[in-house]
Amino acid sequence: RKMSKHLGNVLEPIGLMDRHGADAVRWFMLAAGSAWQSRRVSDDTINEVVRKTLLTYWNTASFLSLYGRIAEFDYENADIPPVELRSSLDRWAISRANELIVEVEAALDQFDTQRAGRVISRFVDDLSNWYVRRSRRRFWDGDPAALATLHESLQIVTLLMAPFTPFITERVWTDLFASEETESVHLAAWPKADTSTINSDLHTHVDLVRRLVELGRAARASSKMKTRQPLRRALVAADGWNELPADLVDEITEEINVMTAVALDVSDSDLVEVSVKANFRELGKRFGKRTPDIAAAIVEADAEPLVKALRENGSATVIAGCDAVIIEPGDVVSTETPRQGWAVATDAGETVALDLTLDDELRAIGLARDVIREIQEARKNLGFEVTDRIEVQWQADGDLATALRKHASEVSNEVLATSFQEADVTADGGEPVHQIGAGAGRALITRSEPQS
Repeated sequence: RKMSKHLGNVLEPIGLMDRHGADAVRWFMLAAGSAWQSRRVSDDTINEVVRKTLLTYWNTASFLSLYGRIAEFDYENADIPPVELRSSLDRWAISRANELIVEVEAALDQFDTQRAGRVISRFVDDLSNWYVRRSRRRFWDGDPAALATLHESLQIVTLLMAPFTPFITERVWTDLFASEETESVHLAAWPKADTSTINSDLHTHVDLVRRLVELGRAARASSKMKTRQPLRRALVAADGWNELPADLVDEITEEINVMTAVALDVSDSDLVEVSVKANFRELGKRFGKRTPDIAAAIVEADAEPLVKALRENGSATVIAGCDAVIIEPGDVVSTETPRQGWAVATDAGETVALDLTLDDELRAIGLARDVIREIQEARKNLGFEVTDRIEVQWQADGDLATALRKHASEVSNEVLATSFQEADVTADGGEPVHQIGAGAGRALITRSEPQS
């Protein structure tokens, strides 16, 4: 209902600021809706904008601070490769950050704070939930290119957010970016977009990667296959797949936990069934009243050679009535459905199929990765710091023991263990014993004493 003192449902702004902070209220009023439209205001709605944007921004800044300290990273003096020599993911983040400057300036020139806030929120989410998450190992290794990319991207978004949220950005600036020349974010110059770094093709590639990852996750979920269980291969059918750089293909294989990802070849009839239907929107733009006839011709065509021609040649010919009509890839929505033993997810003509066949090697890797997760959780519960080294004694039988013996080095590296020894594990010494391998084994985990 509309706020009214008579109804007693008025929210006092000072009370909201006391509970959530002035930045949260400012962001809600400026960026979470149009100033000229009625909006629901409550503690819950303000909490939502804090959770989605401000807390994500703060956590990303804290992440950079933590791993920068661990690596003793000094942006001004580090050996940082130029942007053009960095990985595709780094160049994507820098490209998106500079594009963000252009988008925010265009919105603010029109006094449209809602649009500016929307693109900032989307970028903060992309930076945290894609770039940082996919680059975690590089941050742990102290990779200067990754640390510099996050530093540069976060500095840009801090400057752009400062007029909206002056307090949290001032704290982040003080902690990460302040210098003798610019002690305050509010004294720093407005960022200028380096348009030479903006790469729309790279944006398209990463968008495709993220869609394929979502399809891979959906396929895995539909098969009830555990996330940490690696699979041998994924087959992918999508326009633009063959143009993806190798390092972006690696992002897909790591994210959906498969050994390899290759194109799903429509000629492999023993693996897939191919079906096609017309994309009426695209056909209508080109053919107008002839669209129904051409759509019928597409459906009646032999699907496999049609899709193969579209992918290999960029066009194909169908017979509509008495006429031969040339169609393009966008005119057709194709679906490739792998046969038994596969998990498949398809959306908008893009398909990811996972080979569900497991062998002893894959099962062993899956068991080792489960143990890594369990030891990491135990580290957290024991209150160890991120940088603490540990010693692990473990006891197990059967397949779990075989897996841990074979992958001892990988487990040790992942959990920062200076020692990973098979032993008779008991609780006689008073240290807690942790279950590993879903209860099939036990481990004793202690902090490693620093070398004198």
